[in-house]
Amino acid sequence: MSIDCKTKTKPETLKFLCSYGGKILPRSSDGVLRYVGGLTRVLAVDRSISYAELMVKLGEFCGYSVELRCQLPDGDLETLISVKSEDELKSLILEFDRSCPGSKIRAILSPPKSLKKISPPTSNASSIDFSPTKSFLNYHQSRSCSPPIGYKGRYSPSRRQESLCYNHQCCDYWH
Repeated sequence: MSIDCKTKTKPETLKFLCSYGGKILPRSSDGVLRYVGGLTRVLAVDRSISYAELMVKLGEFCGYSVELRCQLPDGDLETLISVKSEDELKSLILEFDRSCPGSKIRAILSPPKSLKKISPPTSNASSIDFSPTKSFLNYHQSRSCSPPIGYKGRYSPSRRQESLCYNHQCCDYWH
């Protein structure tokens, strides 16, 4: 489906016909791709909008971060163009201004592809000992009772005393 170009003047605003929350599927009768389900809404923005500002608006528009893919004026849903930078947005706008000024830009918004999943370590996590080593405990127990790291245990306002606890052993220190 090509976009119909009726006007030849550049308006002050850009209009994006945004579809999101659905899927691109072939129509059963002829196999032509169509956007099915989800929502389709129009977003009007100032034509001087930056790529970063547009992406924020699109995220607010549909409620989550999105990837932006657009249909060219003479294209269809098989040839969507990914827009991922300021230069790509400017090129898209120039293409619409050249071929079809004033028409809505068809945008398909989708959640970003998830990052590669990191597989868990091959060893069994339950076999790993996360308790402090003896040398660590011996070092801190042999020193004064004000080591650099500890868990606050209890505080006595009347004595202005606080305890630092290490491995269920507490050391008191004065304020």
